[in-house]
Amino acid sequence: MNKKIICIMLCLTGLLTGCSSSRDIISYHPEAQTKVQLAEEKQEKLFASDLAVIKEEELDTEDSVMKSSASLVMNRTTGEVVYANNAFAKLYPASITKISTALMALKYGKLDDMVTISYNASHITESGAKLCGFLEGDQISLRSLLNSMLVYSGNDAAIAIAEHLYGTESEFSKKVNEEMKALGATHTNFMNSNGLDHKEHYTTAYDLYLIFNELLNYEEFTSIIKKDLFKAEYKTADGRQVLKYLENTNQYLIGIKEAPPGITVLGGKTGTTTNAGYCLILYSKDSKGNEYISLVLNAENKPQLYQQMNHLLEKIPA
Repeated sequence: MNKKIICIMLCLTGLLTGCSSSRDIISYHPEAQTKVQLAEEKQEKLFASDLAVIKEEELDTEDSVMKSSASLVMNRTTGEVVYANNAFAKLYPASITKISTALMALKYGKLDDMVTISYNASHITESGAKLCGFLEGDQISLRSLLNSMLVYSGNDAAIAIAEHLYGTESEFSKKVNEEMKALGATHTNFMNSNGLDHKEHYTTAYDLYLIFNELLNYEEFTSIIKKDLFKAEYKTADGRQVLKYLENTNQYLIGIKEAPPGITVLGGKTGTTTNAGYCLILYSKDSKGNEYISLVLNAENKPQLYQQMNHLLEKIPA
């Protein structure tokens, strides 16, 4: 039988059995397959040069204490994986989404810009959504919005940032997804700037590590997430001065929870929605000065969230 006919028949067989990905078709061509393998090896080397790369054998699926959907600990100093469980599962991230909004603001915004709060930002109706209480027409700096979003987790602040940067939240979402892909967070799809529930809004623990790791290169970010309290100053539409005290949602930062001995929590970002459960990403250091990123997604309640985070922090070598 003619070789071309055989090749066509093999490709058709793959389509009919549901194995129609380009990888399956390429497998019939040794030269093309080699190119794919070389590309994968090149990508792994790129990430391994300054980021932790999780291999399948490093995933732990038998830790009885970890009842969340995903968790991990990365040594940012050495690039080593301390612990990982379900690191590539697609999950709802809740307000940890706001770290991507922070990255866009720091990378593309001017923090001294004054922002006028829109109707959309001031009229969030989702039950339980945390709001700073900004009203339509209020004027506040982008820097203050960034602080309000990261410290207090204000959903109104996140929308105001998104609209200021790109006009609408939908346009912002397009831009942020492009940025995530460029960063390597290829299993992420964000539909809004704040993480309120949306069925197509998802990410993975590993992708959140990539985003958070990038943000730690910005001094403004590390300075903000260390704050236990932020004083938001702004003007109302009629020109009155307002001062609001916004407390950090991270219980390590406000003294409610303590990290294990030898671990210092420097900051992080919390998140909670009905579908996402309770989530937390942390930036910490050990007694030797090594930096760590740790993450828990989809814990059942707040006490369990911090219990499991401490369990992760205890895995850091003394």
